[in-house]
Amino acid sequence: MKILILGAGQVGSTVAESLVSEANDITVVDTDAEKLRVLQDRFDLRTLVGNASHPSTLEQAGIADADMLLAVTQSDEVNMVACKLAASLYNTPTRIARIRAADYLGHPEIFSPANFCVDFSICPEQILTDYISKLIEFPEALQVLEFADGRVSLVAVKAFEGGPLVGNPLRNMRGHLPNVDVRVAAIFRQDRPIIPEGDMVVEAGDEVFFIAATGHISTVLQEMRRMDKPTKRVMIVGGGNIGFRLALSLERDYQVKLIEYNKKSCERLAGELTHTLVLHGDGTDENLLASEHVADVDVLCALTNDDENNIMSALLAKQGGARKVIALINRSAYVGLVQGGKIDIALSPAQVTIGSLLAYVRQGDVAVVHSLRRGAAEALELVAHGDRESSKVVGRRIDEIDLPKGATIGAIVRGGEVIMGHHDVVIEAEDHVIVFVINKAMVRKVEKLFQVNLGFF
Repeated sequence: MKILILGAGQVGSTVAESLVSEANDITVVDTDAEKLRVLQDRFDLRTLVGNASHPSTLEQAGIADADMLLAVTQSDEVNMVACKLAASLYNTPTRIARIRAADYLGHPEIFSPANFCVDFSICPEQILTDYISKLIEFPEALQVLEFADGRVSLVAVKAFEGGPLVGNPLRNMRGHLPNVDVRVAAIFRQDRPIIPEGDMVVEAGDEVFFIAATGHISTVLQEMRRMDKPTKRVMIVGGGNIGFRLALSLERDYQVKLIEYNKKSCERLAGELTHTLVLHGDGTDENLLASEHVADVDVLCALTNDDENNIMSALLAKQGGARKVIALINRSAYVGLVQGGKIDIALSPAQVTIGSLLAYVRQGDVAVVHSLRRGAAEALELVAHGDRESSKVVGRRIDEIDLPKGATIGAIVRGGEVIMGHHDVVIEAEDHVIVFVINKAMVRKVEKLFQVNLGFF
């Protein structure tokens, strides 16, 4: 597939890195020559310095025969104009724009074919806000991802010494949860993936991914982690786009404090947030954290634009007694260094966002894609089409399907019913099938498996 990416920031670079490894023809456009040079040194792709909303730049970049335009610059207006030009002048088949302003998102007609011709709009800040909200709702989890319009959830937890998971074979889980159908999709031990088998014994420190109907997630988490203390107090450091959105989404259900360094921003935030206590100060000030009773905080989210400040705020809060700390970290190299130590969760905005883009790029009918473990693994929701003659999956039991090694079917959604992916379940046409892939290199094989033969059409 020939893909034109506009913007070489965090989102554009991460998407380029993911897609170029899958044998796509990628061109990246940006006004910053240095960012492009770094990208070209690392990956096999084309770059072009220029304004992404100028027709001449788009033409040089190859828009005329591009299959997809991903407009992810920092400017909503540039992204929308580029989509309009791509549709009007070059008839580009698929046009995706990053949109940050709530004003635009509140008027979806702006993106219609009669206006800016945006096929799909994504808002990284809102995606990240929703993602963090789930981590606050389920404080025992390292990751909470939804499929099938929220009917199914994939949750990652860390097994701890003395917990009910450790020292027991996986087959015993049914005895612990007799009324809940849950399936372990994968286990990562010291960063190495392990295919879960019934007689496998979970060890302390293992990262366990399990899948269940969303309504059962709380029950499963309580059994696996035995941490049933609900979240009540949330502290947010940083009142930017993400910090503000998060406070707004949480303030009616939790006691929320927000620390912001800029005094004018504090005044604006205090006027727009009705149930949040807005504090003017530095989130890395140990005395401020102590005076605001950080020891009583259930979750602290460090969400400023500065990675180092976020790391320091999270570390100080954890040292001060906060139960769980989350740090937003833009530099991907930092994420792996700090996650799992004193910082409970290190979030890469680009990695959280990328799944929303990958769903449009994947071959076959892919409804949802979630990037896992900093891009090393993926979970996909694929729609099965055809019949036993035209499809390699429809009409077959799960244990008859030739899945590549390391890919597991976790669950099937049929109509409104959630069915766990046990070996004797038969896939039917139009089922939504959730597949966990421990190695991203296998994704193409999984996609091809779900494609129907041409004769079906």
